[in-house]
Parts: sequence; structure tokens; C-alpha cells
Amino acid sequence: MRPRISPALAKTLSFAAVHFTVAFTLGWLLTGSILVGSVLALVEPACNTIAYHFHERLWARRSARRRRRVRDAAPARREDHDLRASASAA
Repeated sequence: MRPRISPALAKTLSFAAVHFTVAFTLGWLLTGSILVGSVLALVEPACNTIAYHFHERLWARRSARRRRRVRDAAPARREDHDLRASASAA
């Protein structure tokens, strides 16, 4: 059985492949040097890929926190509604 890759990691790796390709092509076209294109393709996207992975994790954590807040606030809203309904009936 193959080990499963998390969706965030798969997305990061896909992004890295595109980014490496673009960085190499632009570096090579702008300088005419395969060496410079290769160095740019390794250094710049590697840094961005690492940053992107953590960026995605932060956004996922933020979304989870927001979902928890909404979930936790839902019973309080029902209690407020029940209290208002009781007060208006009295």
C-alpha cells in the first residue's frame, strides 16, 4: 500500500514543480545561461515553496478556528432565542 500524501503537501509539491519550471525558464531566457537558470530554479522556488506550505497551514488553522467559533456560538444563539421567547411570553 502506498503512503498517502496530505492534500496540502500534494498541492505544495504541484506548486513547486510549476514554480521550478517557470523560474528556470525565465532565468535561462533572461541571462542565456543554463547555470544561472538552474541556480534560480533551485534557490528562489525552494524558499517560496517552504513559505507557501506554512502559509497554507496557517490558513487551514485559521479556517478551523473560524469553524469552531461558529459551532461554539450556535448553542448560545439558541439559548438567547429561547430566553427572548420566554420573556416575551411572560
